[in-house]
Amino acid sequence: MISKDIYQAAYFLEKNDIIAIPTETVYGLAANIYSEIAIKKIFETKGRPQNNPLIVHIGTKDAVFDLVTHIPEKAKILIDKFWPGPLTLVLPKKDTVSNSITSGKDTVAIRMPNHPDTLKLLQLIKFPIAAPSANPFGSISPTTAQHVANYFENTIPMILDGGDCTNGIESTIIGFENEIPVLYRLGSIAVEDIESEIGAIHINNFEEQKPNAPGMMLKHYAPSTPTLLVSNVTDAIDHYKNKKIGLLTFTSKYSSPNLAHQEILSNNSNINEAATNLYAAMHRLDRLHLDLIIAEEFPNNQLGRAINDRLKRASKKE
Repeated sequence: MISKDIYQAAYFLEKNDIIAIPTETVYGLAANIYSEIAIKKIFETKGRPQNNPLIVHIGTKDAVFDLVTHIPEKAKILIDKFWPGPLTLVLPKKDTVSNSITSGKDTVAIRMPNHPDTLKLLQLIKFPIAAPSANPFGSISPTTAQHVANYFENTIPMILDGGDCTNGIESTIIGFENEIPVLYRLGSIAVEDIESEIGAIHINNFEEQKPNAPGMMLKHYAPSTPTLLVSNVTDAIDHYKNKKIGLLTFTSKYSSPNLAHQEILSNNSNINEAATNLYAAMHRLDRLHLDLIIAEEFPNNQLGRAINDRLKRASKKE
């Protein structure tokens, strides 16, 4: 059921059920963090590995103090600058935060989303929610209510419709190792913008066995259609001329008899617009029964780095 009824959404969460919620990044599959029944439903519904921790979403900045034992000074700077918004911080957890949320780790990933409907929902329910992306594990993240319905319409009781996601890719995740900031996931806030606030950060965003945060596994965000990330689109089209090809590009239009469809993410060369449009374009391509999706590599700076990260993981072979 797709609905705009925030009170109905609160009802399901209070009854230990799971629902889909909108955020500024992607839609999430939400559950009460204090309900082991509901948290188990998230993992089962998504088919998510138990070693992949969840992100806790809070409705006020002060709510972080209920969940963590310590906040590094640089984390405080980032909270003041970027919350509410697409920044997740990995911080040492209190014992009240279940190990099932953190995959047994002594840290918890937390963010304050910047979506009016979800913030209102968090005010209503009076408890934080865990909310990984509302898609089967490893597949393309959803940025519309209909994307979620295509995945889970018959398995969750409600999808709270908050419109299209404005940022379009997941939050940036920063942790702290011996007080030193470490980037675990590239996301909707560019590395350059974070470094302008707290100085240089170490990047460690690949970990298959014991990830410190979501989005670190090698294959992720992937269409069911085989996907290839390339720097030279023309050569790739020619190489795969016997296949039915879908093309995903930043701003350039290509012509070839081999192309069944092309998605241009920004006609104005706007990298923020491209990030917003990325997953929706991937969903459209994946529905076309193509032999191959060829994705153009983006400029590797600002949000282009996060887009390339998603496309690399989408094109990673099993």
